[in-house]
Amino acid sequence: MIGNAWDEILKEEFEKEYFKSLIKFVEEEYKNKTIFPPQNEIFNAFRYTPYDNVKVVILGQDPYHGERQAQGLSFSVRNEVGRPPSLQNIFKEIESDLGLKMSKNNSLIPWAKEGILLLNAVLTVEKDKAASHKDQGWEKFTDAVIQKINEKNTPVVFILWGAYARNKKTLITNPIHCIIESPHPSPFSAYNGFFGSKPFSKANHFLEKNNIKPINWQI
Repeated sequence: MIGNAWDEILKEEFEKEYFKSLIKFVEEEYKNKTIFPPQNEIFNAFRYTPYDNVKVVILGQDPYHGERQAQGLSFSVRNEVGRPPSLQNIFKEIESDLGLKMSKNNSLIPWAKEGILLLNAVLTVEKDKAASHKDQGWEKFTDAVIQKINEKNTPVVFILWGAYARNKKTLITNPIHCIIESPHPSPFSAYNGFFGSKPFSKANHFLEKNNIKPINWQI
């Protein structure tokens, strides 16, 4: 399914009836409608960030639903498309927090390779229809992913932006992990506490304190 250690870690989940029904639903959707991301990129977050490499989890809700945007990583879009407002605000906060001047690149693949699992709660969406694949089973699957990361015996930073992501706190029970939460970076809430929250320096401080190589946030 994925091609690395996630296959073994999630083996039981892949064999459950709800997941089989979910995959059947998704395959039918791809046959009959325009669905994002491309079918071979659904599990990109897991391919770029193997289980043992996970240092940070940034949780999103569902993929971007515009043409050529989604690439299987939360908040990330392809370099050749316009930068969404939430990503623009994320980069503004990085510049303020760390003093890094961000490039014109939009793809967060470099973060995924650094050990950041860019996980959406729902992994597919119909074109121009936000949340169209909600409640089909993806949430159950990605909750199981969070629980598997919670079981890791090495510390992980969970960055939770907005009410939807913050509701996942109940799945993070292992005291060795760190939860960093704030309002969402979208234009509707960024000025209500996202700007100035300094999640990137906080994450690196926690990693360094635990003798884990910090994240290079530069894109």
